[in-house]
Amino acid sequence: MEVKGKTAIITGATSGIGRMAALNLAARGAILVLPARSMEKGEALKKEIQDKNPGAVVELMPCDLASMNDIREFADAFRAKHDRLHILINNAGIWEMKRRESADGIELNFAVNHLAPFLLTNLLLDIIKDSAPARIVNVSSMIHKRTRMKFNDLEKKKRWSSMHAYAQSKLANVLFTRKLARDLEGSGVTVNCLHPGVVNTRLFDQMPSFMLKVFQWFMISPEKGAQTTIHLATSPALNGISGEYFAKNKVAKTTRHAKDMKVAEQLWEASEVYCGL
Repeated sequence: MEVKGKTAIITGATSGIGRMAALNLAARGAILVLPARSMEKGEALKKEIQDKNPGAVVELMPCDLASMNDIREFADAFRAKHDRLHILINNAGIWEMKRRESADGIELNFAVNHLAPFLLTNLLLDIIKDSAPARIVNVSSMIHKRTRMKFNDLEKKKRWSSMHAYAQSKLANVLFTRKLARDLEGSGVTVNCLHPGVVNTRLFDQMPSFMLKVFQWFMISPEKGAQTTIHLATSPALNGISGEYFAKNKVAKTTRHAKDMKVAEQLWEASEVYCGL
């Protein structure tokens, strides 16, 4: 997919995988619109991008993905300035070790990792359709294979486990991708998700040191970790490919549960209630 002159939103762009994706797309001539919780970090990224790519178009907009009000305000601000969106990369993610809640009173892993991209994508979906051919990329994780959707306790109020809370939010990314891909058939918009690898990013900032030492054996650089995200957003070979889960630039296996459309539909309905859609 030719991205020069095309408009792209990348969440979580101020560090890690998102930063590398932003640098790559800017170098290809994309127009970047970046939601940023910290405008200071956003300005630093904008300067870095424009220093490396003079003339690059980078627009920053404030947005805390832990707040649905912020997401709605971002979507409104984007719509006021833009009538096209060709690439949406839902990259931002967190892994909370302790149970915390968002500004809306929702368990934070579920709120930021799933509900935020669900809401943002739906708020901008008509513009994305009008921009076809267009692509939506959802950053998931292979850890989604370690759990199932627990609809009787989506927010882990009854039994808290940071591992399962994070894994469930990443499973939700896969199920969201499956359902959305089916809904978008024939629209010219594709949506795929991916496992980036175990990437050395701020995702692991809160992890206990003994766990971090284990993960460090497998960690790859953000530059390597961003390759599949960039591939899904730009590769001409993926024209028309939708609803798939990728790893290392290739379609990868997932679980039967992650392919269950009834589960995906139940999650979608629950997410609509959470988001007031």
